[in-house]
Amino acid sequence: MKAAEFRETTIDELRKKEQDLRKELFNLRFQQATGEIENPMRIRAIKKDIAKILTVITEKNKRKAS
Repeated sequence: MKAAEFRETTIDELRKKEQDLRKELFNLRFQQATGEIENPMRIRAIKKDIAKILTVITEKNKRKAS
Protein backbone atom coordinates (compact mmCIF):
# COMPACT_ATOMS: atom_id res chain seq x y z
CA MET A 1 0.00 0.00 0.00
CA LYS A 2 1.02 3.58 -0.45
CA ALA A 3 1.50 5.98 2.43
CA ALA A 4 -1.33 8.17 1.08
CA GLU A 5 -3.73 5.26 1.56
CA PHE A 6 -2.56 4.84 5.15
CA ARG A 7 -3.06 8.56 5.84
CA GLU A 8 -6.76 8.22 5.04
CA THR A 9 -7.35 5.71 7.85
CA THR A 10 -7.65 6.26 11.60
CA ILE A 11 -4.91 5.51 14.10
CA ASP A 12 -6.84 2.54 15.52
CA GLU A 13 -7.21 1.02 12.06
CA LEU A 14 -3.50 1.58 11.41
CA ARG A 15 -2.56 -0.19 14.64
CA LYS A 16 -4.78 -3.13 13.71
CA LYS A 17 -3.21 -3.29 10.25
CA GLU A 18 0.26 -3.17 11.84
CA GLN A 19 -0.59 -6.12 14.09
CA ASP A 20 -1.88 -8.11 11.12
CA LEU A 21 1.27 -7.37 9.11
CA ARG A 22 3.52 -8.35 12.01
CA LYS A 23 1.70 -11.69 12.30
CA GLU A 24 2.07 -12.25 8.57
CA LEU A 25 5.77 -11.33 8.77
CA PHE A 26 6.25 -13.85 11.58
CA ASN A 27 4.59 -16.56 9.51
CA LEU A 28 6.69 -15.73 6.46
CA ARG A 29 9.90 -15.83 8.51
CA PHE A 30 8.83 -19.20 9.84
CA GLN A 31 8.20 -20.42 6.29
CA GLN A 32 11.60 -19.10 5.23
CA ALA A 33 13.33 -20.97 8.04
CA THR A 34 11.66 -24.23 7.04
CA GLY A 35 12.24 -23.64 3.32
CA GLU A 36 8.55 -23.48 2.40
CA ILE A 37 8.36 -19.80 1.39
CA GLU A 38 6.97 -19.16 -2.09
CA ASN A 39 7.70 -15.44 -2.42
CA PRO A 40 10.64 -14.25 -0.30
CA MET A 41 10.26 -10.68 -1.61
CA ARG A 42 6.98 -10.46 0.29
CA ILE A 43 9.00 -10.17 3.52
CA ARG A 44 10.61 -6.96 2.28
CA ALA A 45 7.26 -5.52 1.18
CA ILE A 46 5.66 -6.23 4.55
CA LYS A 47 8.57 -4.63 6.42
CA LYS A 48 8.20 -1.51 4.29
CA ASP A 49 4.44 -1.40 4.89
CA ILE A 50 5.02 -1.65 8.65
CA ALA A 51 7.49 1.24 8.45
CA LYS A 52 5.01 3.34 6.46
CA ILE A 53 2.28 2.67 9.01
CA LEU A 54 4.54 3.65 11.91
CA THR A 55 5.52 6.84 10.08
CA VAL A 56 1.91 7.81 9.46
CA ILE A 57 0.98 7.08 13.08
CA THR A 58 3.83 9.34 14.23
CA GLU A 59 2.71 12.10 11.85
CA LYS A 60 -0.88 11.89 13.10
CA ASN A 61 0.23 11.96 16.74
CA LYS A 62 2.37 15.04 16.11
CA ARG A 63 -0.51 16.82 14.38
CA LYS A 64 -2.81 15.94 17.26
CA ALA A 65 -0.32 17.28 19.81
CA SER A 66 0.14 20.59 17.99
